[in-house]
Amino acid sequence: MKLIPKNYLRYKFFNSLFTGLSIGSIFVIYEPLEPSIYSVGGIILAIGMLIIAKFYEVLLNIRKYFIIGLFVEVVILMLVTIFLVKPYDYQTALFVYSGYQLTFMFGAYLVRAETLIVRKKRLLTLVDVSKQKGYLAGMALSYIFYKILEQWGLTAKKEQVYDLHFILFAVEFLIIWLFVSSFSKKREALG
Repeated sequence: MKLIPKNYLRYKFFNSLFTGLSIGSIFVIYEPLEPSIYSVGGIILAIGMLIIAKFYEVLLNIRKYFIIGLFVEVVILMLVTIFLVKPYDYQTALFVYSGYQLTFMFGAYLVRAETLIVRKKRLLTLVDVSKQKGYLAGMALSYIFYKILEQWGLTAKKEQVYDLHFILFAVEFLIIWLFVSSFSKKREALG
């Protein structure tokens, strides 16, 4: 497999844009959960990251990075979809929290693998710049989105977050398409 830098930079931008857009919504979605859930979730997250780190020898290559990265993006698409179908009950909050914890387990792996796969310092700089631009754009867009809804008289937090998820759904589809198009099956010496 070979990385296509131009597409990958677009993927990183929109991936971070999603994070910037969604960051505020998490607090509203998790509202029904007890504080003890976060303790248990943190323990499971740490154990999961520890187990994944034990398999770096096998996992740190471009093919596994593609498979795991795609898995993480599909899980996020499922979480957004489930929230749109059944918002604001305890089970949905727990499911969304658990799903995000599952994706966070792969966070350290994805960063380490990305560094090894991208390798070139100039490209790593562009990746980080794309991430920061996407994150800033996402936060700015979410601010504008919430202010527009307020102007229209939609001031209830739950309604605002629910409406935002239609945008997140479309953005996540774009992210998956950009991620898949960031890799070619052409053999590469790095992989």
